[in-house]
Amino acid sequence: MAENRASANEEAYREGVPCWVDAQLPDVEAGKRFYGELFGWAFEEAYGSSVWALLDGDRVASLAPKTDGRMPTVWTVSFATSDAGALGRRITAAGGQVVMAPFPVGGLGTAALAADPEGAVFGLWQPGTHPGFGRRRAPGTFVWAELYTRDTAAANTFYGGLFHDALFGTDAEPDFGRAHVTEVFPAEMPPHFLVHFRVTDLDDALGAVQRLGGRVQAPPFETSYGRVAVVTDNQGASFALLHR
Repeated sequence: MAENRASANEEAYREGVPCWVDAQLPDVEAGKRFYGELFGWAFEEAYGSSVWALLDGDRVASLAPKTDGRMPTVWTVSFATSDAGALGRRITAAGGQVVMAPFPVGGLGTAALAADPEGAVFGLWQPGTHPGFGRRRAPGTFVWAELYTRDTAAANTFYGGLFHDALFGTDAEPDFGRAHVTEVFPAEMPPHFLVHFRVTDLDDALGAVQRLGGRVQAPPFETSYGRVAVVTDNQGASFALLHR
């Protein structure tokens, strides 16, 4: 495993702030080729069989092999917490569920998986030596997480209660919003989080996605937070490209 080195850009994230994204893929090597070309990422060994994605030496994401073929090929966003166990209990009390109980990831931190009352899955991250993103909001890095839900009022209540300070507190700069599923996806699409990466030229990025074996799921559309397109990588994991 590579040395746990912290970037000068890494920061402490308050509870409820999106602090990490990871992809579960059938073929990590294919993922490295796809995302390395698309975003200019380099890679190094991380914990277990996963790899860090680096942009100019800063940690921006991780790729991991699926341990079970029945698991979805997916990008997952994780929210920061100082106590994953306590947050899990609050999630359960609010009508969500803990899908995977908190577990240690070496000395890097403690992870968990949860789902909101509609079933949208998200991660929790309690930092150890790895606080989260070494860089975010820049081209080639995470910039936004959009929750696509069938009940925005219920989502407002659930996440507003869990992560009030991160969403509405003093100096809060949320990287997290929500929309009706039917604004972008067919009505039968399950509620889910969509991870957004920032790009400098959306049309160029869409061309690269297709050249690399991915596909365009939803062509560019305007949102309150920028111009977005939804794509899938060459293994079927969905994510969004955002220009603003």
